[in-house]
Amino acid sequence: MKLEATDKLILITNDDGLYAAGLRTLINTMKEFGKLVVISATESRSGMSQALTVKQPLRVKLLEEDDNKRVYACSGTPTDGVKLAVNQLMERRPDLIVSGINHGSNASASVLYSGTMAAALEGCLYKITSVGFSLNSYSATADFSVCEEYIRKVCKQLLREALPDGICLNVNIPALPASEIKGMVVVRQAMGSWKEEFEKRKDPAGKTYYWLTGNFINHEPGSTDTDEWAIKNGYVSVVPVGTDMTAHSFISTLKTKF
Repeated sequence: MKLEATDKLILITNDDGLYAAGLRTLINTMKEFGKLVVISATESRSGMSQALTVKQPLRVKLLEEDDNKRVYACSGTPTDGVKLAVNQLMERRPDLIVSGINHGSNASASVLYSGTMAAALEGCLYKITSVGFSLNSYSATADFSVCEEYIRKVCKQLLREALPDGICLNVNIPALPASEIKGMVVVRQAMGSWKEEFEKRKDPAGKTYYWLTGNFINHEPGSTDTDEWAIKNGYVSVVPVGTDMTAHSFISTLKTKF
């Protein structure tokens, strides 16, 4: 795949694996924007957050190549994939990093665990404009085509005007028919948390193991300016997310303690 000087170069990744339906939809949607480099694991890496592979070698294999895209399988995490692509596999830095489409919401506290958003945040660290897309559905037959219009709108804007350093976008799309989605709104991350539950089970050898389950709790269900509210009310939520995790509002108070 040879690049002309005017070609846009786009890196695509996800955390649901190379064969996830959301990734296929994302690749097909992004073809119109430029040359694509795709990197993902052959199986799911959901919930990996910003994890890195540091105690074993990374393996990568070129699976597919044509004039418009290259597809790589990577043995590591989404963050590994972005690092490897930017530093070793791409002719130059990409103009845009697009992660997803995640199978399930990454709103509120889920952004902290998300491999999808970790890849976008890794792009921030390289000062590359980045965005993560998620569909609020866990159904095996989820219709990712409803995301296409909003992926195009967001990516057109990001290719026209880059994001500030250290900021990426977290875009969550409600699992509704396209005609029922009311539009996009820029909102903030809702305050919420996961209530974990562990199912105690026995394996065939009689040994005990635990399986993580749980449910999300929105701590501010009445707030109308959050991603959780937007998704539940039929809007695509767009949240700017930053790599600076400093609690700036608490600095002055903390200075009085120390």
